[in-house]
Amino acid sequence: MGLIQTTLAAIYPPRCLGCGSTVDSDFGLCGACWGQTAFIGGASCDACGAPVPGSVQDEDLHCDACLKTPRPWAHGRAALTYTGMGRKLVLGLKHGDRQEVARPAAVWMQASLGDIVDPRTLIVPVPLHWTRLAKRRYNQSALIAMELSKLTGLDWCADLLQRTRRTPSLDGKSPTERSDALSGAIAIAPKRRHRIQSRPVLLVDDVMTTGATLAACATACGASGADHVCVSVLARAVKDH
Repeated sequence: MGLIQTTLAAIYPPRCLGCGSTVDSDFGLCGACWGQTAFIGGASCDACGAPVPGSVQDEDLHCDACLKTPRPWAHGRAALTYTGMGRKLVLGLKHGDRQEVARPAAVWMQASLGDIVDPRTLIVPVPLHWTRLAKRRYNQSALIAMELSKLTGLDWCADLLQRTRRTPSLDGKSPTERSDALSGAIAIAPKRRHRIQSRPVLLVDDVMTTGATLAACATACGASGADHVCVSVLARAVKDH
């Protein structure tokens, strides 16, 4: 560590992303906050990444939700569940201007990817409508996608997908209501269509609840010539977890 970095570390010591206490390295969690973060390990759904009963991972495992409603993508992965510290980190990144969360989020998501990507994969973030982007000043999914691109060396395209109209908040809506609200709301940017022709796509988002938004994105990619689509999210909302 150089003199400047040593001086900065002394003045601004690394802080826990969860509680702000001093930690050994930047973008880390202290022991207490780590214990409150439900990382998904062991058996998980191959379609959405949710933890499922069992101790051995099998690519054919699917949760009840994905068995009931098959997803319009090939494989899905999630780094942690949307509970405890995981929920706090997601909300901080999305609504609290905690942009520094994007880097560790990408690290955790990379670890969960396994073999669902290859060197040709294009990383694509779930888009925000321009009015929400103007208000928030950044797209949290694009921040994660950019960091994931740096870690994996895979290409990414920040504006491949676009929201053609602003949709109402999906919080509290049923899966059917979410799907109806998103109908026709997401499309491929015409000037970017060539980027996904006969190419695998990895959709990136901060959290998956019902999966309606990711389904709309995956459908748009598939209709525009993507080879196949997979999804990766920081957190998966699960029931009774």
